[in-house]
Amino acid sequence: MPRKSSPTQIRSTAEFARHVGLARSTVSRVLNGQPGLKQKTINRVLRAMSETGFSRNAFALHLKGKRTASVGICMEGLLRVPAVLKLATLQKRLREHHYTSLIEVLDPDGTSRAVAHFLSMRVEAVIFIGYFAEGEIADRIRELTRLGVPHVVIDHPGVPGANTVTLDRRGAMEKVTRHLIGLGHTSFGLLGISESAKSTWDRLHGIGDALASHQMTLERNTLSFDHLHSRESNFEFGRSLAKSFATLPTRPTAYMTLNDEIGAGALRGFLESGLRVPRDVSVTGFNNQDICLVSTPQLTSVDQQIDQTIEVAMTMLLAQINQAGGGGPMVELIQPQLVVRESTGAVAS
Repeated sequence: MPRKSSPTQIRSTAEFARHVGLARSTVSRVLNGQPGLKQKTINRVLRAMSETGFSRNAFALHLKGKRTASVGICMEGLLRVPAVLKLATLQKRLREHHYTSLIEVLDPDGTSRAVAHFLSMRVEAVIFIGYFAEGEIADRIRELTRLGVPHVVIDHPGVPGANTVTLDRRGAMEKVTRHLIGLGHTSFGLLGISESAKSTWDRLHGIGDALASHQMTLERNTLSFDHLHSRESNFEFGRSLAKSFATLPTRPTAYMTLNDEIGAGALRGFLESGLRVPRDVSVTGFNNQDICLVSTPQLTSVDQQIDQTIEVAMTMLLAQINQAGGGGPMVELIQPQLVVRESTGAVAS
């Protein structure tokens, strides 16, 4: 059995190893991320680090009571342009406040080791960008809160106790749908929007809200062919979906897509099928990327307000670091902007 010891008494790797009940060499291998260890051993050490607040930082005693001026950032991925823009904007704002960034790009359920590494480096705060496994992110927030480490979650809403900044995706899709309804559309194709992820689930609710206010429903007034095509490339996915819709004798007149790449692909697919946008069909994107301006016609889209999102996140973070925050978690919902361009028009009579 591991020896019981107060967290304040653990000042070295040797003391920590005795507390865990493992050889010092084994603990060092875990802390250094070396291969060949059993997962239960790794979990045992990480759990003890979480419980005691121990870190392997060799300079911990010298840094005690001093600022490290570093922030750990957990990224769900870097394949999406908005995620890259958020990271770049965040790093710029952190540098302006004289903070350096430690960045981990990981799987949605891989936050445990990343946060343990950040804590070992004595970061002053941890930021999460993207969508993570529900249980994993909730555990990390509880851990950071218990240890008194400031945190902000960007994009992933609804994490218990988390300081959160997220785009109102439900409201965004309600705006898009109301815009299309105002142009006379009553039948809608959904491209890449399914209930498999929390972000798309919120969007479906927004579409449903707008439809319900006009005596329409998702079941009666929307159609999805997502299951017919694999999504290896967003552009080709949108192009293939548009071609499938184009074969229908009676097709939806307006199409809402998950992102701008799928939207641009859909524009191409409809064009290749002999349909004109927006005379025959209307198409919308999401994220308001540069591709919206180079597509033909230019794509109506939703702007995520990334600068505002990061500004709010920085305000939250600095309030915690300076101990100026309130008692409960801070939650901010960023209002999106609908940017109307040439790809949406009145339904053909």
